[in-house]
Amino acid sequence: MRFGFTLPNNFGVEDPHNVVGLGVQAEQLGFDSVWVNHHVINVGYVHDRLGQAPYHDALVILTWLAANTSNVTLGTSVLVMPYLHPMILAKEISTLDHLSGGRITLGLGVGSLPEENKILGSDYNNRGQYSNEFVEVLLRLWTRDEASFEGQHWQFEGVVTSPKPLQKPHPPIVIGGNRAPALRRVAQLADGWHPLGISPSGVTERLSIIRREAEIAGRTDTKFLVQIRRDFDGVDAELIEAYENAGVTDLVLSCNTGDVGIISDTLTAFAAHHIRP
Repeated sequence: MRFGFTLPNNFGVEDPHNVVGLGVQAEQLGFDSVWVNHHVINVGYVHDRLGQAPYHDALVILTWLAANTSNVTLGTSVLVMPYLHPMILAKEISTLDHLSGGRITLGLGVGSLPEENKILGSDYNNRGQYSNEFVEVLLRLWTRDEASFEGQHWQFEGVVTSPKPLQKPHPPIVIGGNRAPALRRVAQLADGWHPLGISPSGVTERLSIIRREAEIAGRTDTKFLVQIRRDFDGVDAELIEAYENAGVTDLVLSCNTGDVGIISDTLTAFAAHHIRP
């Protein structure tokens, strides 16, 4: 079992250096990966939690963290595709993959905040189709010298983008979400699954669906990354074993607070009990 830690860039920590510092600490303690959250504006449940407090940008924080670490995997948990453009993101992630020495894992999701979609001008009701095409565009840009695509949202021919990612054929793509469309997206387009708060039994049930959908899609390799994101609270040796038996490859853990001291102590305590030196 590998262990990840999600930074509190979404919890109103005033100084972003303190957010990055927790990621540096996680690497020093032996965590395998560090992740960032993504929203653009404080609206809906984000505003309910933060009000005017800062929600620091995902990729800027991740880039600063890349410059201050050397070995830990760096991931997005998860970028909301309807808020982004795939050609721009393809270049950003490729560049960051080179700067970090090939340490990027790209977590993507469709989002669940209609108010934010409306303000940003994206179609909440059509976000699934948009996101499917988004992933397909990324893959073509990263794996073809001249990429072409004909879809509802993008149409292009012979497009050249450079640099390609350092990791070949591309950084791992993991998809967030627990519902059927997300599971199909994992099976058809991605390298792994990155859901929030699902139980070991829920993993077993949904992982069988993912593998069946992958076989239907003609994929011969149905070994997926399975990265469960949840709070540190309640995670003990028994639960870790249950997740491992269900096929989970990574537990990505977070604290439901912006108190840097509490988070730092939690990281230290967890590492002492569960991470081998």
